[in-house]
Amino acid sequence: MAQTQPSSSVYDTKTEAKSDGVLSSSEQEGEWDVVGEVRARRKVDSSVLPLLFLGLLVFQLDRMNIASALTGGFAKDIKVDLDTINLGNQLLFMAIVIFEIPCNMALQKIGPRKWIAGQVFAFGIVASLQIFIKGRTGFLISRLVLGFCESGYIPGAIYTLSTWYAKRELAKRVAILFFGMFGANALSPLIASGILKLHDKGGLSGWQWIFLLEGVFTVLVAFVLIFFLPGSPDQPKPLLSLGIIRFSEAEQEILQQRLEKDDKEKRPGTQGLHISPALVWKTVCHWRRWPHFVSTFAVFSNWAALTTYTPSIMVSLGWQPVPANALAAVGGALSLVVVFTFAYISDKTNRRGGTVIAAQCCYLTALVIARQVHPHVGQWSRWTLWTLVNSFAVGYHPVHNTWVQVNCRTPGERSVSIAMWVMSAISGLMVGTQYYRASDRPFYYNGLRTQILMVTVGIVFAALQLVIYVVHNRRVAEGKRPKDGSEPQIYVP
Repeated sequence: MAQTQPSSSVYDTKTEAKSDGVLSSSEQEGEWDVVGEVRARRKVDSSVLPLLFLGLLVFQLDRMNIASALTGGFAKDIKVDLDTINLGNQLLFMAIVIFEIPCNMALQKIGPRKWIAGQVFAFGIVASLQIFIKGRTGFLISRLVLGFCESGYIPGAIYTLSTWYAKRELAKRVAILFFGMFGANALSPLIASGILKLHDKGGLSGWQWIFLLEGVFTVLVAFVLIFFLPGSPDQPKPLLSLGIIRFSEAEQEILQQRLEKDDKEKRPGTQGLHISPALVWKTVCHWRRWPHFVSTFAVFSNWAALTTYTPSIMVSLGWQPVPANALAAVGGALSLVVVFTFAYISDKTNRRGGTVIAAQCCYLTALVIARQVHPHVGQWSRWTLWTLVNSFAVGYHPVHNTWVQVNCRTPGERSVSIAMWVMSAISGLMVGTQYYRASDRPFYYNGLRTQILMVTVGIVFAALQLVIYVVHNRRVAEGKRPKDGSEPQIYVP
């Protein structure tokens, strides 16, 4: 590996590396190939990150295209009401919650190259087969099976990122990964507005074309992952090809060494990490981390109602299904700017808890304004209010995930904690499917009140988490040590 002069001079000239949080510890150690590190990291940014992003994009498209299908007469055609739609979504989320940790353990055993690609292929097939749904039973079974197939993708993708990036680089990358989910929230109604024009073509309804085309696209993405997704810094070659972007032996060494310097526990990579039931139980019982999960459950529960019913809300405001889906996409698109802004602030300041709380407070403000103003304004003003709510609905989410990750000591603990965090989020979505009721239309006054209460609860628990970390760190600074004599953990507040 090429060597440079002491890093004090290198860091004076390599401002890009320093501004992106690259191994500040190398300043003390004296020598580091910063140019090689930047080059290697850019290869990760242009291979691992976009491919995981693409997988999450189709994951969310297949999960939420039910919202656009509803505007195309899906519920009427299969003879179900909105309560059945809500129940189906609850079954989907329930399956994800139940199998989240087992699927994440399977990822560690099999490795991301096989597991992630196979999983995307599976839920793509299930999503395509939804065109054959005929009634209530078929709909409920399809949602349950789709949830099972999607279990573990989000924590698996997030954990895989953590095996490639240093801590101070992680929040922005997790935010970009979640652009796949939040971007799909923007793209899905926009794409559907075009697909719905195929209604009655080839004997298929518009909603059947949505399920078919997006499901087939997901299957194609699975093959892209099979041929091009790298595994981990110690095993970067894709499963069935040499890959388009290739890592030299020197770059592999740089990637592994910089992660070891950032966190010595990251050495095992992704594949081959053993997660025992004892470790799972120990992580679950780590009480200091539970406010993270309660806050995530409470605030993220709001997103279920928004993703399911925003296009239908636009229809209720007076637009036809095609323009309604297009207008519903605006809030989702703006949310990407909000998400990355808070992620940038989080990485720049390393104030993880404060950034999460600030983002949640912005969302709470948007909900309060919408509830108070919505019944008293016209059509376009109502659209603006719903767009505002959707824009701030998820700004805290990737930052909160990073806050959890940076406070885990070992890869196994981090893997299980990520899965628990995702389970909390999905459990919230399962509850949130019931926030908007048919009897509450068109203003969803009661639903918005519930959302305001849940976000308030989330802010309280995020603040409690911050206090727990600060108090613990203060006690460690005063000389308090664990009873077993181990090194005390210092949390990032």
